[in-house]
Amino acid sequence: MSVEPFHLFRYVDEQVFRYNHRKDEDDGERFVAAMKQIVGRRLTYKELTGKEGEKAEAF
Repeated sequence: MSVEPFHLFRYVDEQVFRYNHRKDEDDGERFVAAMKQIVGRRLTYKELTGKEGEKAEAF
């Protein structure tokens, strides 16, 4: 697996979250915990991909 340096901190954050919640009974509990942490946050396509000035492809 290869991780771009631009996204490395996101990958590490995900792995830390999984490790810290490894004793949850099931994936549902981990999902609920993750959803509680994202309320009020917004991640745009540009921020996620690092592609400034590009438009999303039409389907």
